[in-house]
Amino acid sequence: MTTGAGVPSGVSRATLRLDGVMTISASLDHGRAAFAEHRWGAAFEALTRADDERQLAPADLERLSTATLLLGRDAEGIDFATQAHEAYLAIEDAAGAARIATWIGIYLMGKGDDARGNGWLARARRIADTTEAGAESSAALLLVAAALDDLYSGEPARAASTFAEAFAISARVHDRDAAALAQLGLGQAQLMLGDPVGGLALLDEAMVAVTAGEISPVASGVVYCSVINTCHLAFDVRRAQQWTIALDRWCGDRPEMVMFTGQCQAHRAELYQLHGAWSDAVTAARVAQDRVRLGDWTGSFGAWYQEGEVHRLRGEFDAADRAFHRAAETGYPAQPGLALLRLAQGRVRLARSSIDEAAEQADPATRRGLLAALVEIDLAAGDLVAARQVADELAAAAAVAEIPMMRATAARSEAAVRLEEGDARGALPALRTAWALWQELDVPYEAARCRVLAAQAARALGDDASAAMDLEAAREVFVALGAVPDVVRVDELARRSPGSGPIALTAREVEVVRLVAEGKTNRAIAGQLYLSEKTVDRHLSNVFAKLGISSRAAATAYAYEHALI
Repeated sequence: MTTGAGVPSGVSRATLRLDGVMTISASLDHGRAAFAEHRWGAAFEALTRADDERQLAPADLERLSTATLLLGRDAEGIDFATQAHEAYLAIEDAAGAARIATWIGIYLMGKGDDARGNGWLARARRIADTTEAGAESSAALLLVAAALDDLYSGEPARAASTFAEAFAISARVHDRDAAALAQLGLGQAQLMLGDPVGGLALLDEAMVAVTAGEISPVASGVVYCSVINTCHLAFDVRRAQQWTIALDRWCGDRPEMVMFTGQCQAHRAELYQLHGAWSDAVTAARVAQDRVRLGDWTGSFGAWYQEGEVHRLRGEFDAADRAFHRAAETGYPAQPGLALLRLAQGRVRLARSSIDEAAEQADPATRRGLLAALVEIDLAAGDLVAARQVADELAAAAAVAEIPMMRATAARSEAAVRLEEGDARGALPALRTAWALWQELDVPYEAARCRVLAAQAARALGDDASAAMDLEAAREVFVALGAVPDVVRVDELARRSPGSGPIALTAREVEVVRLVAEGKTNRAIAGQLYLSEKTVDRHLSNVFAKLGISSRAAATAYAYEHALI
């Protein structure tokens, strides 16, 4: 007797008996093959069919969970992982059950779901303790989880010790995923402890296992993205670029993958922005946002933060504000971008309070990324003592790590403080160093900012010809980039002469002029900027008075002449 499908009754659809030999179902076979070939969509469909036919074995449930997570189907992926955990328990495989529980805990902790994450980790410890084999095989991953908690709690020394212990155990039990994660964590801890050279070397070593294909897909993505983030924190833009290219290639080899692809695009946006390709940066950031909407929660902060940075630099302050607030909704402070936006808007007190709060709460590595903005904002607030202290802190960090980008950042901050201290001559060597390093790194915006400071130093020393040359060179770069606030500032500096005050448009006035030049009516401008028509009229009257013009046509000509469009 057979079923309607032609399968003998009493025999599972997952397996067929041919000449006395049990064979794996076609669905399961196809699912395993697709998984091995990184075809996550096909693996999900085939393994799901196989599970419908007959409950999958724990290892195949793990495969299904991984494929589902990589497709961005987060909740389903955790459900399948939970099923795998329970299946291991059913066959009394404590080691497998503890390992899956640990991975679920680490994954949930990474998402910020601390309550559930801690619950799974507690379960993993309890199960691992039931058998010697379970304890040995799960110990490395459990130690990684404990060390991560120490790392994010501001205890890098304790974390480093635990990561080192985890690495030793993982080497003994041949757990390559745990070994790579332990090396990654140890490298991050070393950076926090002020050893960037040793820390970055450990990150490179962790990447060897990834690029060699020795570790699982989810672990590979975690290492890739964490290494690139850490390289940016360490100011090592060259390393970040090399690993971003590798991540891009890795994602490209897995075209159906959603997880990690948003973060990959956010990293690309950051590099585009640094290298002056601002339109490409916005494009990459918006692709990252699309990937986040598809399910890659790992890229949510960077996707919005990087778009906000480009809007800020272009003078599109309302758009920048919206983007930074979307970034902050992920739970991470949108700094230093948001504080620098407030500074550009003339809200110095708010800029200072927000960056001070972020710097106080940051770990040492994150704090280093805020120092240059702290110097700039302290100087704008007129607190030269605080600016000097922060510039010295940045210089000390740069002296420890011979990393070009950190040296360039420290040199520019030193020069800015020296100018305010009245030491224009002492500022020039630091500016030459910073400018040369930014040029070598191909970061045109920062190089041009050095030229502006050099012009101010030259003018203070009575060298007006050099000042004019530096301002003209900087303006060309700012115009090419579309850095409207910097173009306006350079023009203001160029117009200054002894005894005359500055003629400058406010950030809001620049926005109004730009929209006038685009042909928009006052009503349309009011709608776009969320202002009343009366307020737009007032801004436009102020513009006419400042520039000595009397028509919208003249304002449009000014906008094109000064690269506001």
